[in-house]
Amino acid sequence: MSQPYYTITADTVFEQTIKKSRFIASLYRITDEADAQAKLATVRATHNKATHNCFGYLLGDDDHIQRMSDDGEPSGTAGVPILEALKLNEVHDVLAVVTRYFGGIKLGAGGLIRAYNSTPVGAIQQVGKVQRLRQTKLAVTIDYRQVDPLNYFLAQQSLVTLSTDYGVAVTQTIAVNTPELAATQTAITNLLNGQVSFADLGEQFNEVPVSTN
Repeated sequence: MSQPYYTITADTVFEQTIKKSRFIASLYRITDEADAQAKLATVRATHNKATHNCFGYLLGDDDHIQRMSDDGEPSGTAGVPILEALKLNEVHDVLAVVTRYFGGIKLGAGGLIRAYNSTPVGAIQQVGKVQRLRQTKLAVTIDYRQVDPLNYFLAQQSLVTLSTDYGVAVTQTIAVNTPELAATQTAITNLLNGQVSFADLGEQFNEVPVSTN
């Protein structure tokens, strides 16, 4: 994805038992459909004696790829609630596989929908979320006397300093949200009366933890 988005912090597994049936959510970060299918195959191989291995995943800009499967459960009772769990928690580029080992008690359509929704939700809450931000590494070179004003500005703007090099001058490398790069450079230039130079060190996605509450 090219824009900032939320995803899970890491792959995770979460299990709960509902009326003697085991529901196991395996969540994975995925990069493309081949990656999703490979990880789905791994879960199916691991749980090859399970009653069902249902799944859903969201992938790409604006979640333009959406896949799901009820894997033998009544239509609409598994794949859809799994996808809804991902959508409502706003996590993207994620595969959720919910494995069920039937415990002998039927849950009914409503019970299945709740189970297949709450299990991936529990997994997301367990592992947490991050926001992936498209950021530019910007080297800011200044005189020593400008360090304090610059650091005050960075703190006020919640900008992170990645490194600081001390030589004839001071070079601080900071991470700036790419859409805000030009405005940030202008603000620093005005703050320091033009006594500053910049070097664009390239873009990368950085991850910032967020609350799932």
